[in-house]
Amino acid sequence: MKYTLLIIFVFCTFLALAQRESRPDSVVITSEKGKIQVSVGENGELHVNVSPDDIRKFKTAGFVRYSTFGAKGDGKTDDIDFIAATHAFANLHSLTVKADDNATYYIGPKHMTAMIQTDTDFGKAGFIIDDTEVQKRDASVFMVSSGLKPFKLANINSLKRDQKKIDASLPGPCLITVTNSNVKQYIRFGLNQNNGSSQTDIFVVDKNGNVDMNAPIIWDFDKITEITALPIDEKPLKVNGGRFTTIANKAESKYTYYSRNIAVRRSNVLVEGLEHHIEGEGDQGAPYGGFITINDCSYVTIKNAILTGHKTYSTIGTAGKPVSMGSYDLSANRALNVSFVNCTQTNDINDNKYWGILGSNFCKNLLYDHCTLSRFDAHQGVANATIRNSTLGHMGINAIGSGLLLIENCTIRGRNIVNLRSDYGSTWQGEVVIRDCVFVPADGKPFSAALIGGSNSGQHDFGYTAYMPEKITIENLRIDDAKHPENYEGPAIFANFNPEMTDDSYKEKYPYVKTKEVVLRNVTTASGKPVRVSDNAFMFKNVKVIKGE
Repeated sequence: MKYTLLIIFVFCTFLALAQRESRPDSVVITSEKGKIQVSVGENGELHVNVSPDDIRKFKTAGFVRYSTFGAKGDGKTDDIDFIAATHAFANLHSLTVKADDNATYYIGPKHMTAMIQTDTDFGKAGFIIDDTEVQKRDASVFMVSSGLKPFKLANINSLKRDQKKIDASLPGPCLITVTNSNVKQYIRFGLNQNNGSSQTDIFVVDKNGNVDMNAPIIWDFDKITEITALPIDEKPLKVNGGRFTTIANKAESKYTYYSRNIAVRRSNVLVEGLEHHIEGEGDQGAPYGGFITINDCSYVTIKNAILTGHKTYSTIGTAGKPVSMGSYDLSANRALNVSFVNCTQTNDINDNKYWGILGSNFCKNLLYDHCTLSRFDAHQGVANATIRNSTLGHMGINAIGSGLLLIENCTIRGRNIVNLRSDYGSTWQGEVVIRDCVFVPADGKPFSAALIGGSNSGQHDFGYTAYMPEKITIENLRIDDAKHPENYEGPAIFANFNPEMTDDSYKEKYPYVKTKEVVLRNVTTASGKPVRVSDNAFMFKNVKVIKGE
């Protein structure tokens, strides 16, 4: 029997119209007698031939290996075509993919993405990703994707915050992404100022359109310009192991992000036991958008991973002044229910030569558990975040968003326990709970400590009302402020969010909603100095502070 199947991978995800451009060309799989053959056509498409006898053998075994499809694994020969071919065949026949433990697979400059749609065991194999002369810097090396296709929803013209149901009948649980391009939010302030992002939200519904209220709709959409349903795979997919080494690019230091990475674009995924190292960072380099990137999906866990912080480079920002560029090993964008469990990094979490390891946008229900990492960061908002049993390094916890921010049984070595990002209005519409933690301000350097950092002049329109946490609860906190500057008056609950607001004559064009209540229970200091409200007593004069044992 002979058949030919043309597989064209199509991505309909929000963040990355770029991903549509950077997808691999089509893969043509044939079944003719003879040896397994992998070749590249004139238009760059892969041609893969596997005989009927071999197909039966692989189906009986339940897995295929890269070496079977021609990968050398010698650390020198570019194996990306054979790796991509292996996954394309495995996807067609629902087979697990395995690497050889003693192999080192070299991945050179070629633009090719291996699509992962089945369980994959990288094992103890090494992978060298050479970014020194890439053809396409924003093309992922691996993409964990779904075989289910997204589709547009009709007749839904508006949504309300906390709406419990949408009018849709669906094939099963779906991830809903919604956009109103007529409304701009997260209008950034500062050295990287911009005109904002289109209003967007993401949430999960069941087949009857009932919204999962653990990650509710957080905005009112008076109009919808695009709404898409992405079916959620019920079967979990696991990616295990692998020792990855990126040979860093040496491009000009400007905002030309590299994404030669593992991209997760499927819901219900576990990535476990992966290591990522970086070599060859020099005097200049373009930043990285994340070695593991998680976009437009839900229920994703990164577990027992070892990551590496990227060297910090500077460029000229949109305000015309020098600015340090963010460069990440982990990123999450428009993703729900994402957990990082027992993750560490190879370099010192307190070494400020390296940028903070995580960046995220438009996420809900992010979790750090038993992690030792340089930073947690939510740029354009997170709805609900939990950080527990973890140690945070020099860049600490940075966040804006809504819901509950829970920090529990952690050691924080940044400048604040929580820094509410000033470039997005230092907004948190909800509560902050800090429990059973140790705070070492500025990693023990002489520093005037403030537990909650941020700033907002009330003069900038961020595209939304900016809030301070309505209630802050701090209990069983030890502040290690033994090393402090002269004239230190003790740790403040709040930094000086607006030094110009010193009396009633100051008028906010865009009023900043202040905290109503702070509860302090068993808060102690190494300096022996009591906790005070702020250097700016006027700004926080109406905050109710409740102290208890």
